[in-house]
Amino acid sequence: MDASFFVHLFHILIVGGLFLYVGIKKTEIPTFMYSFLLILGIIIILYHGFKVYKKLKEGLNPWVNYIHIFIVGPLLVYIGLNREKTQRLYFEILLMLGFASIGYHGYYLVN
Repeated sequence: MDASFFVHLFHILIVGGLFLYVGIKKTEIPTFMYSFLLILGIIIILYHGFKVYKKLKEGLNPWVNYIHIFIVGPLLVYIGLNREKTQRLYFEILLMLGFASIGYHGYYLVN
């Protein structure tokens, strides 16, 4: 098994599960989760920013990293900062990203 297997499995089980949980429960999640989402969003932005830098140096296309930098990370930061005041729209976007993560990585895990 190569590293991509574990990346796909992580995104299906952990990321997809987390996004579905928060997207479904919305403001009913435990309050510590907001801090977790905020920190996770910041880490995602920084990590994928570094990955973009490395990929551009290698001449690779960092499109997946851009999705994490400009969509996933900021959404988690927004929810983490606004806490219970977060509008339903943002939880629904997170829910859609959870389904997308499970579907995308599930497809590549099977193929």
